[in-house]
Amino acid sequence: MKNIQERQSDLVNDTCNDCGSYADIGAVIDEHDRVLTIEIAGDDADMQIERLVNAAKARFDNVEVDVIDKAGSKILSLTFAFSAEKMIYQLHNNL
Repeated sequence: MKNIQERQSDLVNDTCNDCGSYADIGAVIDEHDRVLTIEIAGDDADMQIERLVNAAKARFDNVEVDVIDKAGSKILSLTFAFSAEKMIYQLHNNL
């Protein structure tokens, strides 16, 4: 960790002032993690899926949607263009 800090520019500040810890953003975001899978059950599953899909498409371009019927539930898969979009969507929708 110390070597990373020594090699980076003085303009980069990766420390959290509130908690005093060093953050490596690569440890948080995996660039290949673009698929969000949600299993939804209940009588209003279709309505929930429609709401989630509409929210994704309203915010991000090129979101791919796949819905699979499973016994008693539905599985929604949203594929985003970038892993950051997936994270933003999850945070925005409390997922």
